[in-house]
Amino acid sequence: MTKIDGRTLDHKTLEHLRVLAVKRVVEGGERPAQVAISLGLCRTSIYPWLRTFHDHGWEALAESIAQGPECKLTEKQCQQVRRWILGKDPRQYGLDFALWTRRIVQSLIQSRLHIQVGLTAVGRMLARLDITPQKPLRRAYERDPAAVKLWLEQTYPELQQRAKRQGAKIFFLDEAGFQSDPPLQRTYGLKGKTPVVKTSGQRQSINVISAVNARGEFWASTYEGKLNAESFVLFLQDFVKNRGQDKVFLVMDRHPAHKAKVVGNYVAGFKGQLKLYELPAYAPDLNPDEFAWSHMKGNGVSKKPLKKNESLRERVEQDLRDIQQNPELVRSFFLAESVVYAKD
Repeated sequence: MTKIDGRTLDHKTLEHLRVLAVKRVVEGGERPAQVAISLGLCRTSIYPWLRTFHDHGWEALAESIAQGPECKLTEKQCQQVRRWILGKDPRQYGLDFALWTRRIVQSLIQSRLHIQVGLTAVGRMLARLDITPQKPLRRAYERDPAAVKLWLEQTYPELQQRAKRQGAKIFFLDEAGFQSDPPLQRTYGLKGKTPVVKTSGQRQSINVISAVNARGEFWASTYEGKLNAESFVLFLQDFVKNRGQDKVFLVMDRHPAHKAKVVGNYVAGFKGQLKLYELPAYAPDLNPDEFAWSHMKGNGVSKKPLKKNESLRERVEQDLRDIQQNPELVRSFFLAESVVYAKD
């Protein structure tokens, strides 16, 4: 039988082997050498286990993982490193790179605390501080945190109260684009030979405009070309037509087409039945309709490669119908955001 190399086994398996081997000798009366051979162990491996058992009992055979060297930083210094990282990026410390790495943390510790630590030690310290590697969210430089806070804590709650008094529904509106040839992700292939993925040479694109509310209602329309004020008015006409006699407060971003004079004149004709409200600039995360696009691009049929002569528009419209028929999914777009949206 092939001898077992303990370096290839996990700690739980090694613990089981130690206990089994010692039991067969102590309780079963077998010879240590014979037990070692039958388990595929090195003949001398079992004797240290037997001595450990006789000196300290069964508990001494339990799994034991080396803790490694003690951290060179005091707890106060570790918390200081934690404050350096949370809510900040390396550029605030004069570095060119915007993402935290173990090596950057290592260099900051050396330059500011004058303590040399290895990369492995830095990794262990960060894990102990509950700091883990994550894919960051993008935020525009132009984003105004004060405006976002004002929207969440004052503007939107007031809008909710106004809608409740007037019997209006609050919808969030947004636009997005879809292409038939999205960027390829990684795949496996022979080292040194780049794999080839066949795709259609006929590229298709389609744009979508939609609106959602916290009750699970969903409206959408597809279009080609760029959005302008005239086309946006046509979309508003279709949207209002589908709302019947409902009074609607429509929340959207600051796209130029949304703010055009022709749009304002059209909305004014509703005499308060339709009102438009703007989100803070550069704050797409405050629009629950963004989750519709995220869902479609991650789970919808529109993400699958098109077959020959297949229409991207039909794919996208099928996804839109699926969302429209799933009010629970639409409501989840609001629950994924600030709880203030869940109260509409």
